Amino acid sequence: MDRNRSIDTLHQMKRDGRKIVAVVLYDYQLARIADDAGVDLVSVGDSVGVTLWGHASEADVTLDQMMLVCHGVRRGVRRALVSCDVPRAALQDGAETAVRAARRLVDHGGADLVKIDAMAASIDAVRAVARAGIPVWAQFGAELETDGQALDRLTRQAQQLEQAGASLLDFRHSGPMAGPVVVASVKLPVIGGLGGGPWLDGRVRSLANALGYLASSVDDSKARYASIASSALSAIGALCDDVRAARPLRGE
Repeated sequence: MDRNRSIDTLHQMKRDGRKIVAVVLYDYQLARIADDAGVDLVSVGDSVGVTLWGHASEADVTLDQMMLVCHGVRRGVRRALVSCDVPRAALQDGAETAVRAARRLVDHGGADLVKIDAMAASIDAVRAVARAGIPVWAQFGAELETDGQALDRLTRQAQQLEQAGASLLDFRHSGPMAGPVVVASVKLPVIGGLGGGPWLDGRVRSLANALGYLASSVDDSKARYASIASSALSAIGALCDDVRAARPLRGE
């Protein structure tokens, strides 16, 4: 398999000032398209439970479900790195359970690295997984905070995750104040989604949101890169019309 991206590649991109592109997706077809488009990192998120399966919470997703999704995405990616979320239940059961789950996602799911929510786990879990030889993308930053004490705390947390052996950081809700400070405080690439911006080493974006795939995006006015839900609504309506009018169907 041709792998053009590695953890070292992403670290070099930070040193060179080149932005890292990460996307969240859950299936083989989008994985192939995103890989061909040139993204650097594909993230198989536990958000699959809410986005695709209608779960009430990401916490409902099991390790077996993450394995299934990771398998599909891995088959579609040849060049980018593939990260897979360690389910929250595994993180909350202690460091040993987190290591076993991470090992399964890498050895049998095909992930190149695993993502660990540091808010749902301890630093010990990050350290244990990293010591097991599994690259960790550690997520932190629960909400936007701008006061001085918060900046110091977020900086310390980023440095602690780096010292624990994390390979990448996902700083959620970084904002233009904390973001640059944290990025400058660690050698690791700091990527962010919600609340991120150009002050980070890269961005991660859910393709379901970016491409307007969600059913709820049909009527909203957010700026997106596409409007798949709206196109699908029109297309399926046209299919219904053709069937009811006894016309030939397209795509056969």
